[in-house]
Amino acid sequence: MAKKSAKSDYKDWNPGLANGNKTLAAVIKTLPANEQEDISAIVKLFENPASPIALSGAVSLERHDCIHILLGRGLLPQDEAFVIGFTMGTSKNISRLQEFIFKKASMYIYPKKYRFSRKHMIAYELGFLYGKSCKASKIYEFPFEKFTRDKVGDLRKRIGIKVSDLRQVYKTEALLLPGTKASLRLLV
Repeated sequence: MAKKSAKSDYKDWNPGLANGNKTLAAVIKTLPANEQEDISAIVKLFENPASPIALSGAVSLERHDCIHILLGRGLLPQDEAFVIGFTMGTSKNISRLQEFIFKKASMYIYPKKYRFSRKHMIAYELGFLYGKSCKASKIYEFPFEKFTRDKVGDLRKRIGIKVSDLRQVYKTEALLLPGTKASLRLLV
């Protein structure tokens, strides 16, 4: 994968949806630096595919970053909730128990920095439903590292993510979560 730079603060970074003509590598380079050791052990327990109790949709940090880019989402908690929901939803057959475990862990067990609120769960649900309904399947298994020279728009088509669908989902999200920084910068 291409090396990331720390050009912007994570709170302001947002790839948006108008990046279809850029290569995946070019957009990855704009991501604020984040290393595997920066992620909480509790978060890794549920979300890292190498964990013995990883939930459906668990994905490596590098692939998770690529999913942010394809979905045009930043790095705020509301964005993270949407991306995780989408990723889990693409498993298509996640159990209600696994979904329940993730929701409770992310709201009550995760360290404060990573914890989701009830409002974030709205973004999670929207992402989850879109992940279940779109053509993308098991996006967490897609080998993004082999496609860094591909254009983001081409990858969206290959995987089954439609920008028009995302815009509709984001309009709904902005209505349900008005005034948040993440909602205000969603391109609707």
